[in-house]
Amino acid sequence: MSDAIRAFSSRRPDVETDVVPARWWEQDAPLRDGRAQVGYLRQPFDDSGLHTIPIGHEPRVACMPAAHPLACRGKLASADLRGPRRTSAASGCSTHRRGGRLHLKRSSFIASGHGIALVPLSVARSYSRPDLAHLPVTDAPRVGTCLAVLADRREKLLRDFLQIATATLRHT
Repeated sequence: MSDAIRAFSSRRPDVETDVVPARWWEQDAPLRDGRAQVGYLRQPFDDSGLHTIPIGHEPRVACMPAAHPLACRGKLASADLRGPRRTSAASGCSTHRRGGRLHLKRSSFIASGHGIALVPLSVARSYSRPDLAHLPVTDAPRVGTCLAVLADRREKLLRDFLQIATATLRHT
């Protein structure tokens, strides 16, 4: 998103932009409560009442403790992950109802040896730390990414941003 924001800001220096953080389990909330006008969202999410523009897909990687026996491999298949306890991408909790609600807490939970999580590659890069390993999972479904706005929003400034951001993000 930083490339899209830079591109928009260079073309529209008169417009102030800001980034509103959102929890991954309610990533559409800032759009719905008015804190944000545009969302960069990863599927799945509730798209009712939203206009979405697909901009790409990203691979999922297995996030595990760096000392895990699988961590020395270059890549994994889903079958490699059947035995280890995995954390839930939907809830942020492990299958045993332990762990944190945020990626940072989940990362600490995993680094301490409690499970493996499948996460989008960009999330893994954001929460990179030396005690975690991130390995591609060759047969895991890719995560769709899109820009989203409330379906009834039609302002020119918003359309300009979507046009610039879509062109920028589809090229990266």
